[in-house]
This record gives sequence, structure tokens and C-alpha cells, in this order.
Amino acid sequence: MNFLDGSLFPENQDKLVITAAPYGPEWMPSDFPEDIAVSIPEQVQKAVDCYNAGATVLHVHVREDDGKGSKRLSKFNELLAGLRAAVPDMLLQVGGSISFAPENEGAAAKWLSDDTRHALAELTPKPDQVTVTVNTAQMNIFEHMTPADYAGTSLAEPATFNAYRDMVVPSNPSWYEEHIKRLTAAGIQSEFQCYNVNSFETIERLIRRGVYKGPLVLNWVAISGGMDAPNIYNLANFLRAVPDRAVVTVESSMLNTLPVNMMGIAMGLHVRCGIEDNLWSQDRKSKMSTVKQVEQLVRISREFGRDIASGKEAKRICRIGEFYKDVDETLAANGFSPNRKPRGAATPVRAAA
Repeated sequence: MNFLDGSLFPENQDKLVITAAPYGPEWMPSDFPEDIAVSIPEQVQKAVDCYNAGATVLHVHVREDDGKGSKRLSKFNELLAGLRAAVPDMLLQVGGSISFAPENEGAAAKWLSDDTRHALAELTPKPDQVTVTVNTAQMNIFEHMTPADYAGTSLAEPATFNAYRDMVVPSNPSWYEEHIKRLTAAGIQSEFQCYNVNSFETIERLIRRGVYKGPLVLNWVAISGGMDAPNIYNLANFLRAVPDRAVVTVESSMLNTLPVNMMGIAMGLHVRCGIEDNLWSQDRKSKMSTVKQVEQLVRISREFGRDIASGKEAKRICRIGEFYKDVDETLAANGFSPNRKPRGAATPVRAAA
């Protein structure tokens, strides 16, 4: 991305798109009973509250009636139907992990099978986005946390702690290429989770080889433990590689969430918050609901002079429903240079804007 003169002026930036992640599948309801929604009506109301506070993208997970994270696609369908009715203008983004949790008491926590994850392309009603990871990666969520971040919660239980510390995100080429094709065929946008610049480079190659032909919508995930650490050097290195037309949301965890989001707001990027990322106020004196986190970002962004996107504006900014006919059109639409041609071959002419 090119930060030219005036790039930091709010009038030259898109309105801010705020992603709310209010369902926190890693937590049990007892970890924050005042805020963790369990029943489907409660989960739908949580989305309504986040939307009314200023969030226009909803990162979707779903719980069973006993409060545990659900792995049943029928349960996702039930929640998505409720969300479409209650917040029709909100962009619905299903977390591609579905759920990393034990099936039952004493079972090992693990990701679901490839076939089950592929079935996200068959959700009804369909979401606007499904998050997609490319390249298998370690995801030790505890690496940059402090004990105070999870003390007294279910994550402090030894079996749960060890499962999340040793978590690996499985995403080999044969899986993610097929997954992207199925999502595209269903008209669902792939929202790529980028753990570092190498993740982005793989996505660029997928575009240059015609595997993905849609808008470049990215989440920079700075939670350490196999992913980028949340600092300005890593963010700047990532952004230097990304073309200008990419849509980039920044994400971190615990007390790093707010500072990273403040950098994103100032730089014209987009932001994510919620109890899936962070439970605490910045002084760690109290837990902070997702709605309060959204309201905080709205207030800060307005102090910067940057307006908040409406739901319809968020869908336009993320180019929901937009796909391209071939590699050349995809590269041009996302601000990439064309693929190199053999010496003497004609270079495609880019259409005027």
C-alpha cells in the first residue's frame, strides 16, 4: 500500500469498517456470564446490539444450548437465519475454524475434518464471507498473553490450556484451493487470514494462477505464537507488500487489541474487536463487553475525524458479491501489476477506471 501525502487525512480514507467478534468460542459462559450469549435469541440480540453500537461486520460462531461451541452446521444455519432477519444490512462472516473444542468430556480438542470445513460453502442462508487460512501454522494463543489475561477462566484449566497452546491451524494446498473454489461457486467471499507476509504471498500466487478471482480482503492476525507479533514493524512490512485496493482489517489479542486498532484507524485500515479477542478494559480492572469495545472504537475514530461505515457501505467497501472473469481482471481490480509475459508477447491493456 502506498502512503502518499494526505494518506492520513480522514477525507482520503474509506469510512471505518468495524468487525465485532462477540461470541468468543474459546470461553465458557461462566467466564463472562454478563456478556456471553447462549440461546439463539440471545446470540441474535448480541448481533443487534453490536450493530447498533457501530459494528457492521459480524464474526460468527455459534453455541449449543449447554453453552459449548457448536460444530453442527444446522446450528449455524439456525443462527444465520435469525441474523439475516434481525440485522439484514450487517455483513455476516463465518469463522472458518467452525470450532476448535472437544466433542465431549475428556475428548481431545481438534479442528474438524476437511469435508466438514468444506461444507461451510453449503450454509443456508449463505454468509457474505467465510474466513480462510492459507498455509498450516502454529496458533499458540498464549504466547504473548500474561497469566492475568486468563486467570480464573476456563482457559486456565490445564487440559484446555495445553490444547490451545499446542493448537495448529491445518491448511494445506489441496484443502485451501478446493475450499476457495467451493466458496466462490456458492457466491461467498473468501476473507483471508494473514499471519505474516508469507501468508499474503501465497494468496497473491493463488490469484496470479487463477485459483481465486475475487476482491482481496485480508485480516492481519497479530497474536504471536506462530503469527505476526503486534508491532508497527511487522504491520509496515506486511502493508508494503499489499496492493492499494486491498481491504485490510487488523486483529490482535488481549491488551494489544486496542493499540493495534488505534494504529489501524489512523492508517486508514479497518478494525476488529470483541471478547473473542479480548476480555479486559485497558487497565484490566474489569471485563469489557463487545458492545463497549465497539463503542470505544467508534468514539476514537470520530476523534480522528474518520466516519463509521454503515452496513451497506461496509458491503460496498468489501466488494461483497463481486467476482472476476479471469486472472488479468482480478489482478487489475485488486491493484496488482499484470503477470509477466514471455518476451514479445502482448501485455493486456488495463481498462480505464
